[in-house]
Amino acid sequence: MKKLIKNATILTMESNRLVKGDIGIEKDRISFIGKMPDHFDPEYEIDATNHIVMPGMVNAHSHSAMSLLRNYADDIPFWEWLTEKVWPIEAKMNNKDVYWGTMISIAEMIRSGTTAYADMYFHSEETAKASVEAGIRCSVAKGLVGSSEDDEQRMTDTRTLYKEWNGAGDGIISVMAGPHAPYTCDAKFLGKVMNLSDELNIPIHIHLSESEKEIEESIKKHGKSPIAHVHSLGLFEHHVLAAHCVYLMPGDIQLLGEENIYVAHNPLSNLKLGNGIAPIHEMKEAGVNIVLGTDSSCSNNNLNLFEEMKMASLLAKGKTTDSTVLSAFETLQMATINGAKALNLEESIGVLKVGGKADLIMINMDQPHWYPHQNLISSLVYSSHGSDVETVIINGKVVMEKKEFKTIDVEKIKYESKKIVERIY
Repeated sequence: MKKLIKNATILTMESNRLVKGDIGIEKDRISFIGKMPDHFDPEYEIDATNHIVMPGMVNAHSHSAMSLLRNYADDIPFWEWLTEKVWPIEAKMNNKDVYWGTMISIAEMIRSGTTAYADMYFHSEETAKASVEAGIRCSVAKGLVGSSEDDEQRMTDTRTLYKEWNGAGDGIISVMAGPHAPYTCDAKFLGKVMNLSDELNIPIHIHLSESEKEIEESIKKHGKSPIAHVHSLGLFEHHVLAAHCVYLMPGDIQLLGEENIYVAHNPLSNLKLGNGIAPIHEMKEAGVNIVLGTDSSCSNNNLNLFEEMKMASLLAKGKTTDSTVLSAFETLQMATINGAKALNLEESIGVLKVGGKADLIMINMDQPHWYPHQNLISSLVYSSHGSDVETVIINGKVVMEKKEFKTIDVEKIKYESKKIVERIY
């Protein structure tokens, strides 16, 4: 079906210039940007007057099914939160719980303009299934925890996930290898993961240097930081998406930059768990590829990338006492094209371009907190809300229009989530 978005204010993210015009979509791709060609005969039209049309947001680090644990374990120390609260209740969750928990997160992400996300969890086939049904792009990883003694089944599970789901949903599903962290995966296990990454030609998604305790234990056990440790094992010879990277020792930032590692910055989650503030300005100066993530609803407690953008920029300015650090446009890049690169999808998404995938969002700027319309780039980062998103198109399909979901039943999702919580709590 040919679709026409007309009268739009367009931000392609190929530059910081906004232009007035139309966008044509044919099947899953953008066919033109600007003036509609005479030969283009749309079957479906969307009026974008007073709306910014831009690439959809990319959430580069999430555990979507943990929406079921939203507001469950707040205001307690990180390691108590993880080991005494999160892990025990996760042990009660089955595959259907993961499906419905993912669906809650998908509804929240679409509602606030996220069109692609990287996810790490268990029962990952359910995450992929929910994503296909909802029509949202997902790079899914099965969370891998273990030692060299019990690694084969876990590697087989990822192979099965890849075989059954990579490329599913007209290409909206891709698969990553997901070793949880150096403190839950020993060196031989990580070696197996690297072999698996080579075998399937897939990226690696891992937590690195999230907490101070993690650093202390790594030095005691390996004599080096988590980042230096995995680098010595050869992990950085692969395409790596590293979540957090908050506590960095001398030399860590240089390694991340030299090895072209993608760092998923999760500012709100890190703050809420008391894990500190990542040195984003220093990493950026060293050439590190920085992207944005929300982490889970159990540690954030929402999945709103508009909040993450504002917090990321303001934290960087405040930490350096330099208001020029991490500009609005640079922050938008972290949430769009940089995220696409981290998911290895930059050829298809992250910018609006002719021939690219039609993953885009429409943001209503005809609201009091947008006026006056002086600097719309700044407004997107410092003034806008996730609720300003009105229409979302992913892979050429309208998944939300004028805030109405087209692919999911939100009432059913809420009903099922309530039943699950009654059982597992």
